[in-house]
Amino acid sequence: MGVNEELRALSHVVDRLVDKYPAVPREHIEDIVQQEHRLLDAGRVRDYVPILVEHAAKDRLNR
Repeated sequence: MGVNEELRALSHVVDRLVDKYPAVPREHIEDIVQQEHRLLDAGRVRDYVPILVEHAAKDRLNR
């Protein structure tokens, strides 16, 4: 997965989470997704990063 594809996938993650959590401001969801992405940014295998970010962000939003 290239950088552009990964960023596009993360944008879709934000969109899905905004739909799932309409009471949470989009900016807050974007911040969480960015934070979770940074935690995984050093990995060499990039294919699953958007999925892992989405799961971690959902966990945080469900707290």
